[in-house]
Amino acid sequence: MLLDATALLAGLVGLIWSADRFVAGAAALAHNLGMSHLLIGVTIVSLGTSAPEILVAVNAALTGASELALGNALGSNIANIGLVLGCTILVAPLAINRTVMLRENNWMMAATLLAGVALFDLYLNRLESAALVFALAIFLGWIYHRSRQAKAPAFEEEIPETETTGRATLLFLGGLLLLIVSSRVLVRGAVGIAETLGIPELIIGATIVALGTSLPELAASVTSALRHKPDIALGNVLGSNIFNLLIVLAVPGLIHPTGVSADLFARDYRFALGITALLFTLLWWQGWRGRPVNRFWGLAFVVLYAAYGLINYQAATAQ
Repeated sequence: MLLDATALLAGLVGLIWSADRFVAGAAALAHNLGMSHLLIGVTIVSLGTSAPEILVAVNAALTGASELALGNALGSNIANIGLVLGCTILVAPLAINRTVMLRENNWMMAATLLAGVALFDLYLNRLESAALVFALAIFLGWIYHRSRQAKAPAFEEEIPETETTGRATLLFLGGLLLLIVSSRVLVRGAVGIAETLGIPELIIGATIVALGTSLPELAASVTSALRHKPDIALGNVLGSNIFNLLIVLAVPGLIHPTGVSADLFARDYRFALGITALLFTLLWWQGWRGRPVNRFWGLAFVVLYAAYGLINYQAATAQ
């Protein structure tokens, strides 16, 4: 048990540390090779923020622990809204940019509904998974088109321009290798804990693993709020949730079509749908009125996340 817990913690730390190196190295290498900053941002930077979840999903699917991956995808979305965005709003009320954020808001709601359609029959096959990935490709194309029309340069701050090609290659390959190793260690630790305690892998993935992979978003979002830029935090949450639903959730079905437990759909998906619908409605309502999302709603989201944790705790102890 102690060895499994150590592996889980080491895997989480390794994922968080290596993801930054992987993205920085890949972006710097692409810049040195002449790729446009816009294309780097749309592909490497955007998808790189979900690299930990993607690698965990791949390794979980390859080792027969697909429910851990599915729980991680849905649990991360719940953590992003309930914990990450909730804490951010508690730090600073959230002003809503109608022309930008409400569009990502629509995409997030659409992705959540599409994921529900894929999971509804309690089976995730390759066709349904491919449809999710195709929707992601459309979303990335939309980001690219929208960013080309924007007056302000996109993704400039996130792309290193001073790294040599050799160092960028080293960062890229080293980060990728550590991502792979860390995800394998994390999955083994999580599965070991689940087997030792008799807790379904789904619950471990939706709580401990999902919380761990959401910690970078929490740190970045709270920092943005402290710097009086909470709108950046909102963009991070909306984008991360879209990627989780359209690529992380799709990975297990692409690698090996898998059954979906009734608990995942009834508990985790429905909770994700409910908290997403609440955020979707709130952003539209407050944006239409031209008012910020105040701290009351930040507290409400945190309470909802605590309630989700309690539901999973009760489910775990009932096993």
